[in-house]
Amino acid sequence: MGIAVWCQDEAGPFQTVPYAAPSWQPEGQPQRQDHEYLRNGTAKVLTLFHPSDGQVRIKGVEQTTNAILHPWLKAELTAILKTLPEAATSASQALIQHTWQQWREGLTVTFTLPQRLPPLRLLLVWDNLRGHQTPELMVWLCEHGILPLYTPLSGSWLNMAESIQRILKRRALDAQHPKTPQQIIDRFETAAEVWNQQPTPFEWGGKRAARRQRARAKRQGHRLGGSGAVTQAVVA
Repeated sequence: MGIAVWCQDEAGPFQTVPYAAPSWQPEGQPQRQDHEYLRNGTAKVLTLFHPSDGQVRIKGVEQTTNAILHPWLKAELTAILKTLPEAATSASQALIQHTWQQWREGLTVTFTLPQRLPPLRLLLVWDNLRGHQTPELMVWLCEHGILPLYTPLSGSWLNMAESIQRILKRRALDAQHPKTPQQIIDRFETAAEVWNQQPTPFEWGGKRAARRQRARAKRQGHRLGGSGAVTQAVVA
């Protein structure tokens, strides 16, 4: 179809607490972590992810009300649309209208489609968050040729934004103890900036899946042998 696909999600809340992570420790000196700490607020991360090239756009916030989410979405999606090729104009307005009407039939939210609709330019994969279903936002997306696709119940794994969020969370918070929400936000935004310098495209069953399979096999070998270097043969 030649239509861009982006995924959107909100990660968090992330607390101002110590975050554990694997580490090498001297023999007989297990890793320690403070059991007393102050909770000083939380932060969330708004995320837009482009699986085909791995680019991610994020914004750290302390709240995700519609008054914060919607302006950010509109600004980022407008910027993304400017980078896309011009939409094909060969499709008739009747066909375009029919496509949008078919899509709307599967929604529970009710709103009136604009009289004239542009060709599809972008597919937006996200969840059924209430803020993703307001009539005003739906109309804005339609007017800009952005078709939202909602993940089904128990199908959040289809949204690849969740995968990049897990990666950024590990890079931003593992073995860290942020004291303020702003520190959490700064760490996430730095992690995203570094990621975008050499982004990894995501594809189903690609290299990332192979790496996960190797990691699982390695962990299984450790359980059998009790060592990362040696496995014990099982004698019947």
